[in-house]
Amino acid sequence: MEYLSTQEYRHIVRIVGNDIPGERKMLVGLTQIKGIGYNFATAILDTLKINTNSNIGNLTESNVQAIEKLITDPVGGNFPTWFLNRRKDIETGANLHLLTSDIPFTLRNDIERERITASWRGYRHLSGLKVRGQRTRTSGRKGGAVGVAKGGMAAPAKKGGAGAPAATTVAAPTGEPAAAPAAEKKE
Repeated sequence: MEYLSTQEYRHIVRIVGNDIPGERKMLVGLTQIKGIGYNFATAILDTLKINTNSNIGNLTESNVQAIEKLITDPVGGNFPTWFLNRRKDIETGANLHLLTSDIPFTLRNDIERERITASWRGYRHLSGLKVRGQRTRTSGRKGGAVGVAKGGMAAPAKKGGAGAPAATTVAAPTGEPAAAPAAEKKE
């Protein structure tokens, strides 16, 4: 229980460039860092033998440095490679764990590389369609309706009736005189 030392409580703790409020629990505070999920935060705290239910403001400076060291180099902390969020990087071939702004930057670079190589995935990204083989017939519909007129006013009703079609005379096929139109009931 070294982390609950006589050190003064800190209201804001800075870990890997992120300010975390001191009243947050350890698990919740670590998951506020982009790239660290619940399982990764639990593994970090279990490795360092830190109580997951204590407040993050009670951490000592040495514990904060140990947490930062594990976050920035999880392979050095004997985490398995399947735990990392970027295995076998295309450019370097290394197993990496990306954090904060590196995640969207790398994602944009990957999509741009697929577009430039004119791969099928690149075409799907360009068109804004689903990339990983999902169905598109019924799901993933976004954008406006096609072929359907929206809004506008309804046509005004005619004075003569309630919108019923006008009666017409139909010639009989046997040469008999045409049938008289049915008389309209007026109420």
